[in-house]
Amino acid sequence: MGRKVKRQVNLPFRWTLARKKIVWAYIFLAIPIVFFAYIRIYPTFFAFQMSLHDYNPLSVEQPYVGLENYEKVFEELSKKKSVTKSAFRNTISYVVFGVPIQLCLALAIAMMLNEIRVMSTLYRILFFLPFVTSTIAIAWVFRMLYQPRFGLFNVILQLVSLPQQPFLRSPQQALPSVLALVIWQGMGFAVIIFLAGLKQIPRTYYEAAEVDGASRWHTFRFITMPLLNPSIVYLLVLQTISFLRMFAPVVAMTEQGRGGPLDSTTTVV
Repeated sequence: MGRKVKRQVNLPFRWTLARKKIVWAYIFLAIPIVFFAYIRIYPTFFAFQMSLHDYNPLSVEQPYVGLENYEKVFEELSKKKSVTKSAFRNTISYVVFGVPIQLCLALAIAMMLNEIRVMSTLYRILFFLPFVTSTIAIAWVFRMLYQPRFGLFNVILQLVSLPQQPFLRSPQQALPSVLALVIWQGMGFAVIIFLAGLKQIPRTYYEAAEVDGASRWHTFRFITMPLLNPSIVYLLVLQTISFLRMFAPVVAMTEQGRGGPLDSTTTVV
């Protein structure tokens, strides 16, 4: 008895609606991916390639030196005192102290603004305004405020019978002085993000907690903080990158952009 052989029929390729949607989806996804690769990934590889050469923008020849530049960095870090070592230490200090202080202050301000109903938009604009203002302009204003004799901060200290402070001219006070400016300027952005997160929390959660007799601390700990976790993580990553890249305030606030007395504010950038 013969076996029936199934014949495979090759149907012609057809552009169905589902296939067209898939193709267009990949096209639209490819556009931002290519753009991101061009502005982020390519510069990263180009910077790494530059680090393997004795790069001089004024010279045509860029001799290949391999890992020699990296060896010089580690040699500088191994020294007891060096500008490179101070720059790394200062950069870490900016991140370790700046990010937590800024986020804590921003969260406290956002929670207060969230309770305000009258002129709330005006207060938000006032807090956000420094973030969109030129960093160099703000740095020069703070530089005048920090002046030892006639700066506003020292004038206030004199009025309350406290000794004048050198601020930017002191190796111990220069870094906190610059850090205070950066925290204040970037805090408005964090306040707006926290406010957006607080607005997404349903009021019924707080009402239920109040009925159950929960204190303000327990409400903050078990309702506000867990539901704000996405905003906290987002700001933590973004502000860490921002503090690692800090450069303009240091140059604008210190004498001739040298990084403060004894390189006390110099950064890696």
